[in-house]
Parts: sequence; structure tokens; C-alpha cells
Amino acid sequence: MTDAVMSDQQPPTSTPASTEASHNPVAPPAPGTETAASVQLSECGISKVKHIVLVLSGKGGVGKSTIACQLAFCFRKAGARVGVLDIDLCGPSVPRIMGVADKSVLTSSKGWVPVFADDEHMLSVVSMAFLTEEANAPVIWRGPRKNAAIKSFLEDVCWGPLDVMIIDTPPGTSDEHISICEFLHEYHPDGAVLVTTPQIVSVNDVRKEISFCNKIGLPILGLVENMSGYVCPHCSTTTNIFSSEGGRLLSEECHIPFIGKIPIDPVLCACEESGSNPFVEHPDLPSLSVLVQFSREFLSRPARSSS
Repeated sequence: MTDAVMSDQQPPTSTPASTEASHNPVAPPAPGTETAASVQLSECGISKVKHIVLVLSGKGGVGKSTIACQLAFCFRKAGARVGVLDIDLCGPSVPRIMGVADKSVLTSSKGWVPVFADDEHMLSVVSMAFLTEEANAPVIWRGPRKNAAIKSFLEDVCWGPLDVMIIDTPPGTSDEHISICEFLHEYHPDGAVLVTTPQIVSVNDVRKEISFCNKIGLPILGLVENMSGYVCPHCSTTTNIFSSEGGRLLSEECHIPFIGKIPIDPVLCACEESGSNPFVEHPDLPSLSVLVQFSREFLSRPARSSS
């Protein structure tokens, strides 16, 4: 099996050398003009980011990307300028959830210009999905190639000043997690939001994620129990179709904050499928109340120190 190469796909300031020749599914960013957005975001890198939050899960299928995107919408609802970095390189789903799957990053004289998910240019997104030539093209990369991409996403994107950067990671504790934590070390990230579902299988995997955070010294901001019950679209009654309380009990056992439960809500599911901000049509959506509260409380924290 061959690796996809990135030798001619990097921003102007970074061009890792390719050691293998193979089919490349990654398309170079389109050249852009010095628009108002690119001028506003002329600061490349993350030195102007006040808060950095990683979203982690022990296994796939627990709704980690959903939580990352809904957190971004919650922070935006609270008035923050937000950036979302999707480093799930082989399975990027953030652009679809945030309604920007049909867009592409541009290049400016400074570096890459992120995609905006709102008209006010207050919610920016960068994902590998913007760089693939075809939506179904696989990214077949080994660790070093992934590391180079993650580094470029941090250093060579014109993120500009942000109140919060949310980083959606792949499941588990692999190359991407080690790389992002190493790159972020000097910036002192605020910590991680962990995501689980109520079932014991998911909870057990999150234990490994907790151990990972403890070993590398990454603070845990809290745990979300996702898919905790089903909200009936007719009577709004919540029914536990899976088990319940797994996330809360794990939080108590491991002495980490419990952010709360998020049920399976058909309204929220429809927003995700259509790629729309749920607060546009549902400003007081009960399903996201725990994330709204978390976001407001989090923004009152002092900005991290990057020294």
C-alpha cells in the first residue's frame, strides 16, 4: 500500500519533502485574493488564540465531532470568535456538520485562509476535507505525513485572533493525539472535553483517554455523556434506549467534572444533517443546554498563558 504525498500541497511557508511517489488525493488550496477576511486574519498561527480546547473520545461512533461542532456553535452564541480545527484526517466530518462541505480553503500571501461558517466571519473552520480532490478519496498517510499536516494546520493557517479554538481529534490515543499535544505544549492548551455514550463499552474506552490526559499533563475540562436517551418529537419525553448514567458515574469515580447529558434529539439530528446552526431556528434548544452553560462559564476563565 502506498502513501499519499503532500510535497506540493503545503502553504507558502511550509513544504515537507516527499519521499514516495504515489497518487495524491489532496488538491492544493485555490489561490485567493486579499479579501477583508484574509486581511482580518493576517496573523498566521495560533499565538493570538485565547483558549484552546481539544475534544477527545476513547472510541469512534460516540458523537465526538458532533460535540465539537455544537460546542463551536455554543461559543459563537455566547459572542465568541471561534475557530474549529478538524485533525481527524482520515474521517473528517466537521465541514458537513457545520454546513461548509462545499467550500475550500484559499491561499493568501500570508498562508492559508480558513473557511467561514457564518456571514460575520466569526466562526472559521479548517479540515482535511477541504483539501481532497474528491469527497470519497481516502487519505492514506502514515504518521510522519499526518504530523506534517497537523503542524501546517496550526502554523500556516491565518487563524487571526480567536477567543476559542476547538480541535476535533480522531478516536483513541494515536499519532494525531501525540502530535497535536506536542505542538501545543508551548501554548498551554486549556484542556480536553471527553465524550462518551452511556454504555459500559464506551465508558471503559474513555478510561484510557483519561489515563492518556493524565500521563501527558493535559487538563480535563469535563466529560459529556452523549446519546443519553431519546427525545420524543411528539411529547418531548426522554427515554433511555441505551443504558444511563455511565458518564456521570465515571466522572465521579475519576474525580473529573461532569458537563452533562445530551440526548438523541431529532431536531438536533436534522440540523446536523442539513449542516445548519441549531440556534438559528431553535435559540433555546433544550438538548444543548448543558453545552451552552459550559461555554458561558468557560469564557469567564482567564486567557491561557503562551509564555
